[in-house]
Amino acid sequence: QEWQNPFATWNPRDFCNISEIVLPMDTYWSPPIFFLERVNGQNPELNYVVLMHNGSFNSTRPYQVTLTCSLIILKFPFDTQMCNLSVASFLYPAVTDFVMKTRRTPAEIMKDSKSLILTDGEWKFTNLSIMEFTAMMDDKGFSVVTYVISMERRPTLYILNLILPTCALYLLDMAVLFGPSSLEEKINFQIAIILGSSMLAVILNNSLPTSSNKPPIIGTH
Repeated sequence: QEWQNPFATWNPRDFCNISEIVLPMDTYWSPPIFFLERVNGQNPELNYVVLMHNGSFNSTRPYQVTLTCSLIILKFPFDTQMCNLSVASFLYPAVTDFVMKTRRTPAEIMKDSKSLILTDGEWKFTNLSIMEFTAMMDDKGFSVVTYVISMERRPTLYILNLILPTCALYLLDMAVLFGPSSLEEKINFQIAIILGSSMLAVILNNSLPTSSNKPPIIGTH
């Protein structure tokens, strides 16, 4: 965060050429912001701000936040999702008192995210866009900045553990059904395949996300 305070300035030559100082966050006014989609999170312990001689404040506070995100898993595990991270403040009207602007472009933020943040899990960040707008509440406009994050699921684990075993079971079922085996052997093998399919269905049920209005194609067939 960066903001200006014209009442917190000094001439470095009058104070031993000190051009910046580090102060606690509650020493001066700081922008009161929060995340709209926040469920829970961990507040940072770095409650300090750097004050420059020209009245420029700079605060870097790493947040660890859990957000809500609407998922569309129809194409699971080859799905892509878009999640919003909205930063807002509903204490000061945007027209007269408080306006938020992004300092860096989406390309610069994306580059820093890929170089500093570990994204070697299930999801892969593919794109980032920023929207700056004024949200209306009680006939007042408030400044909101929304980061739209696009993510793509890495499907390798699901292909190896779910899709390939399921296809192998169905192919084996077709081969036995039209094979030259006796009826008793076919029935026994069909029972074994049903049991195997049931086990895969249990694994699939535990693996699929539940925050979606429509089930994935792999779960309906």
